[in-house]
Amino acid sequence: MKPILSKAQLDYMKAKNKFENTAKVMEKEIAARRVQQEITQEVMEELVQATGFHDAYNDLVIAENALIDWSHSTIKHEKSYRENRDAIDALYKNVNSSPEKRQELIQLSMKIR
Repeated sequence: MKPILSKAQLDYMKAKNKFENTAKVMEKEIAARRVQQEITQEVMEELVQATGFHDAYNDLVIAENALIDWSHSTIKHEKSYRENRDAIDALYKNVNSSPEKRQELIQLSMKIR
C-alpha cells in the first residue's frame, strides 16, 4: 500500500521530477552545442531560457519552501517537538545557512506521514 502524502510532499516530488527532467534536457542541449561552438555565458543563458531550466529551478525552490513550512507546522503537534522545541525551531530558523542542512530537512520532511 502506498503511503499517503501531503499536498506539500506531492508538489515537491512533482517539482523535483520536473527539475531533474529539465536538467537532463539541458545537459543534452549543452553537449550538442559544444560540438558546434564554444559554450559562452550568452549560449548558456540562451539554453537556460530555452529549456525552461530557470523556471523549473524556481518551481523547485518554491516547492521546497512550502514543504519545509508544512513540515514545521505539522511537527508542532508531536510530543518530541514539545520536548525539543528550541533545537527544532533553531534548525528551521537556520535552514538556509547551508545547502546540506536544507537538503537534510527536506529529506526529513518527506518522511513525515
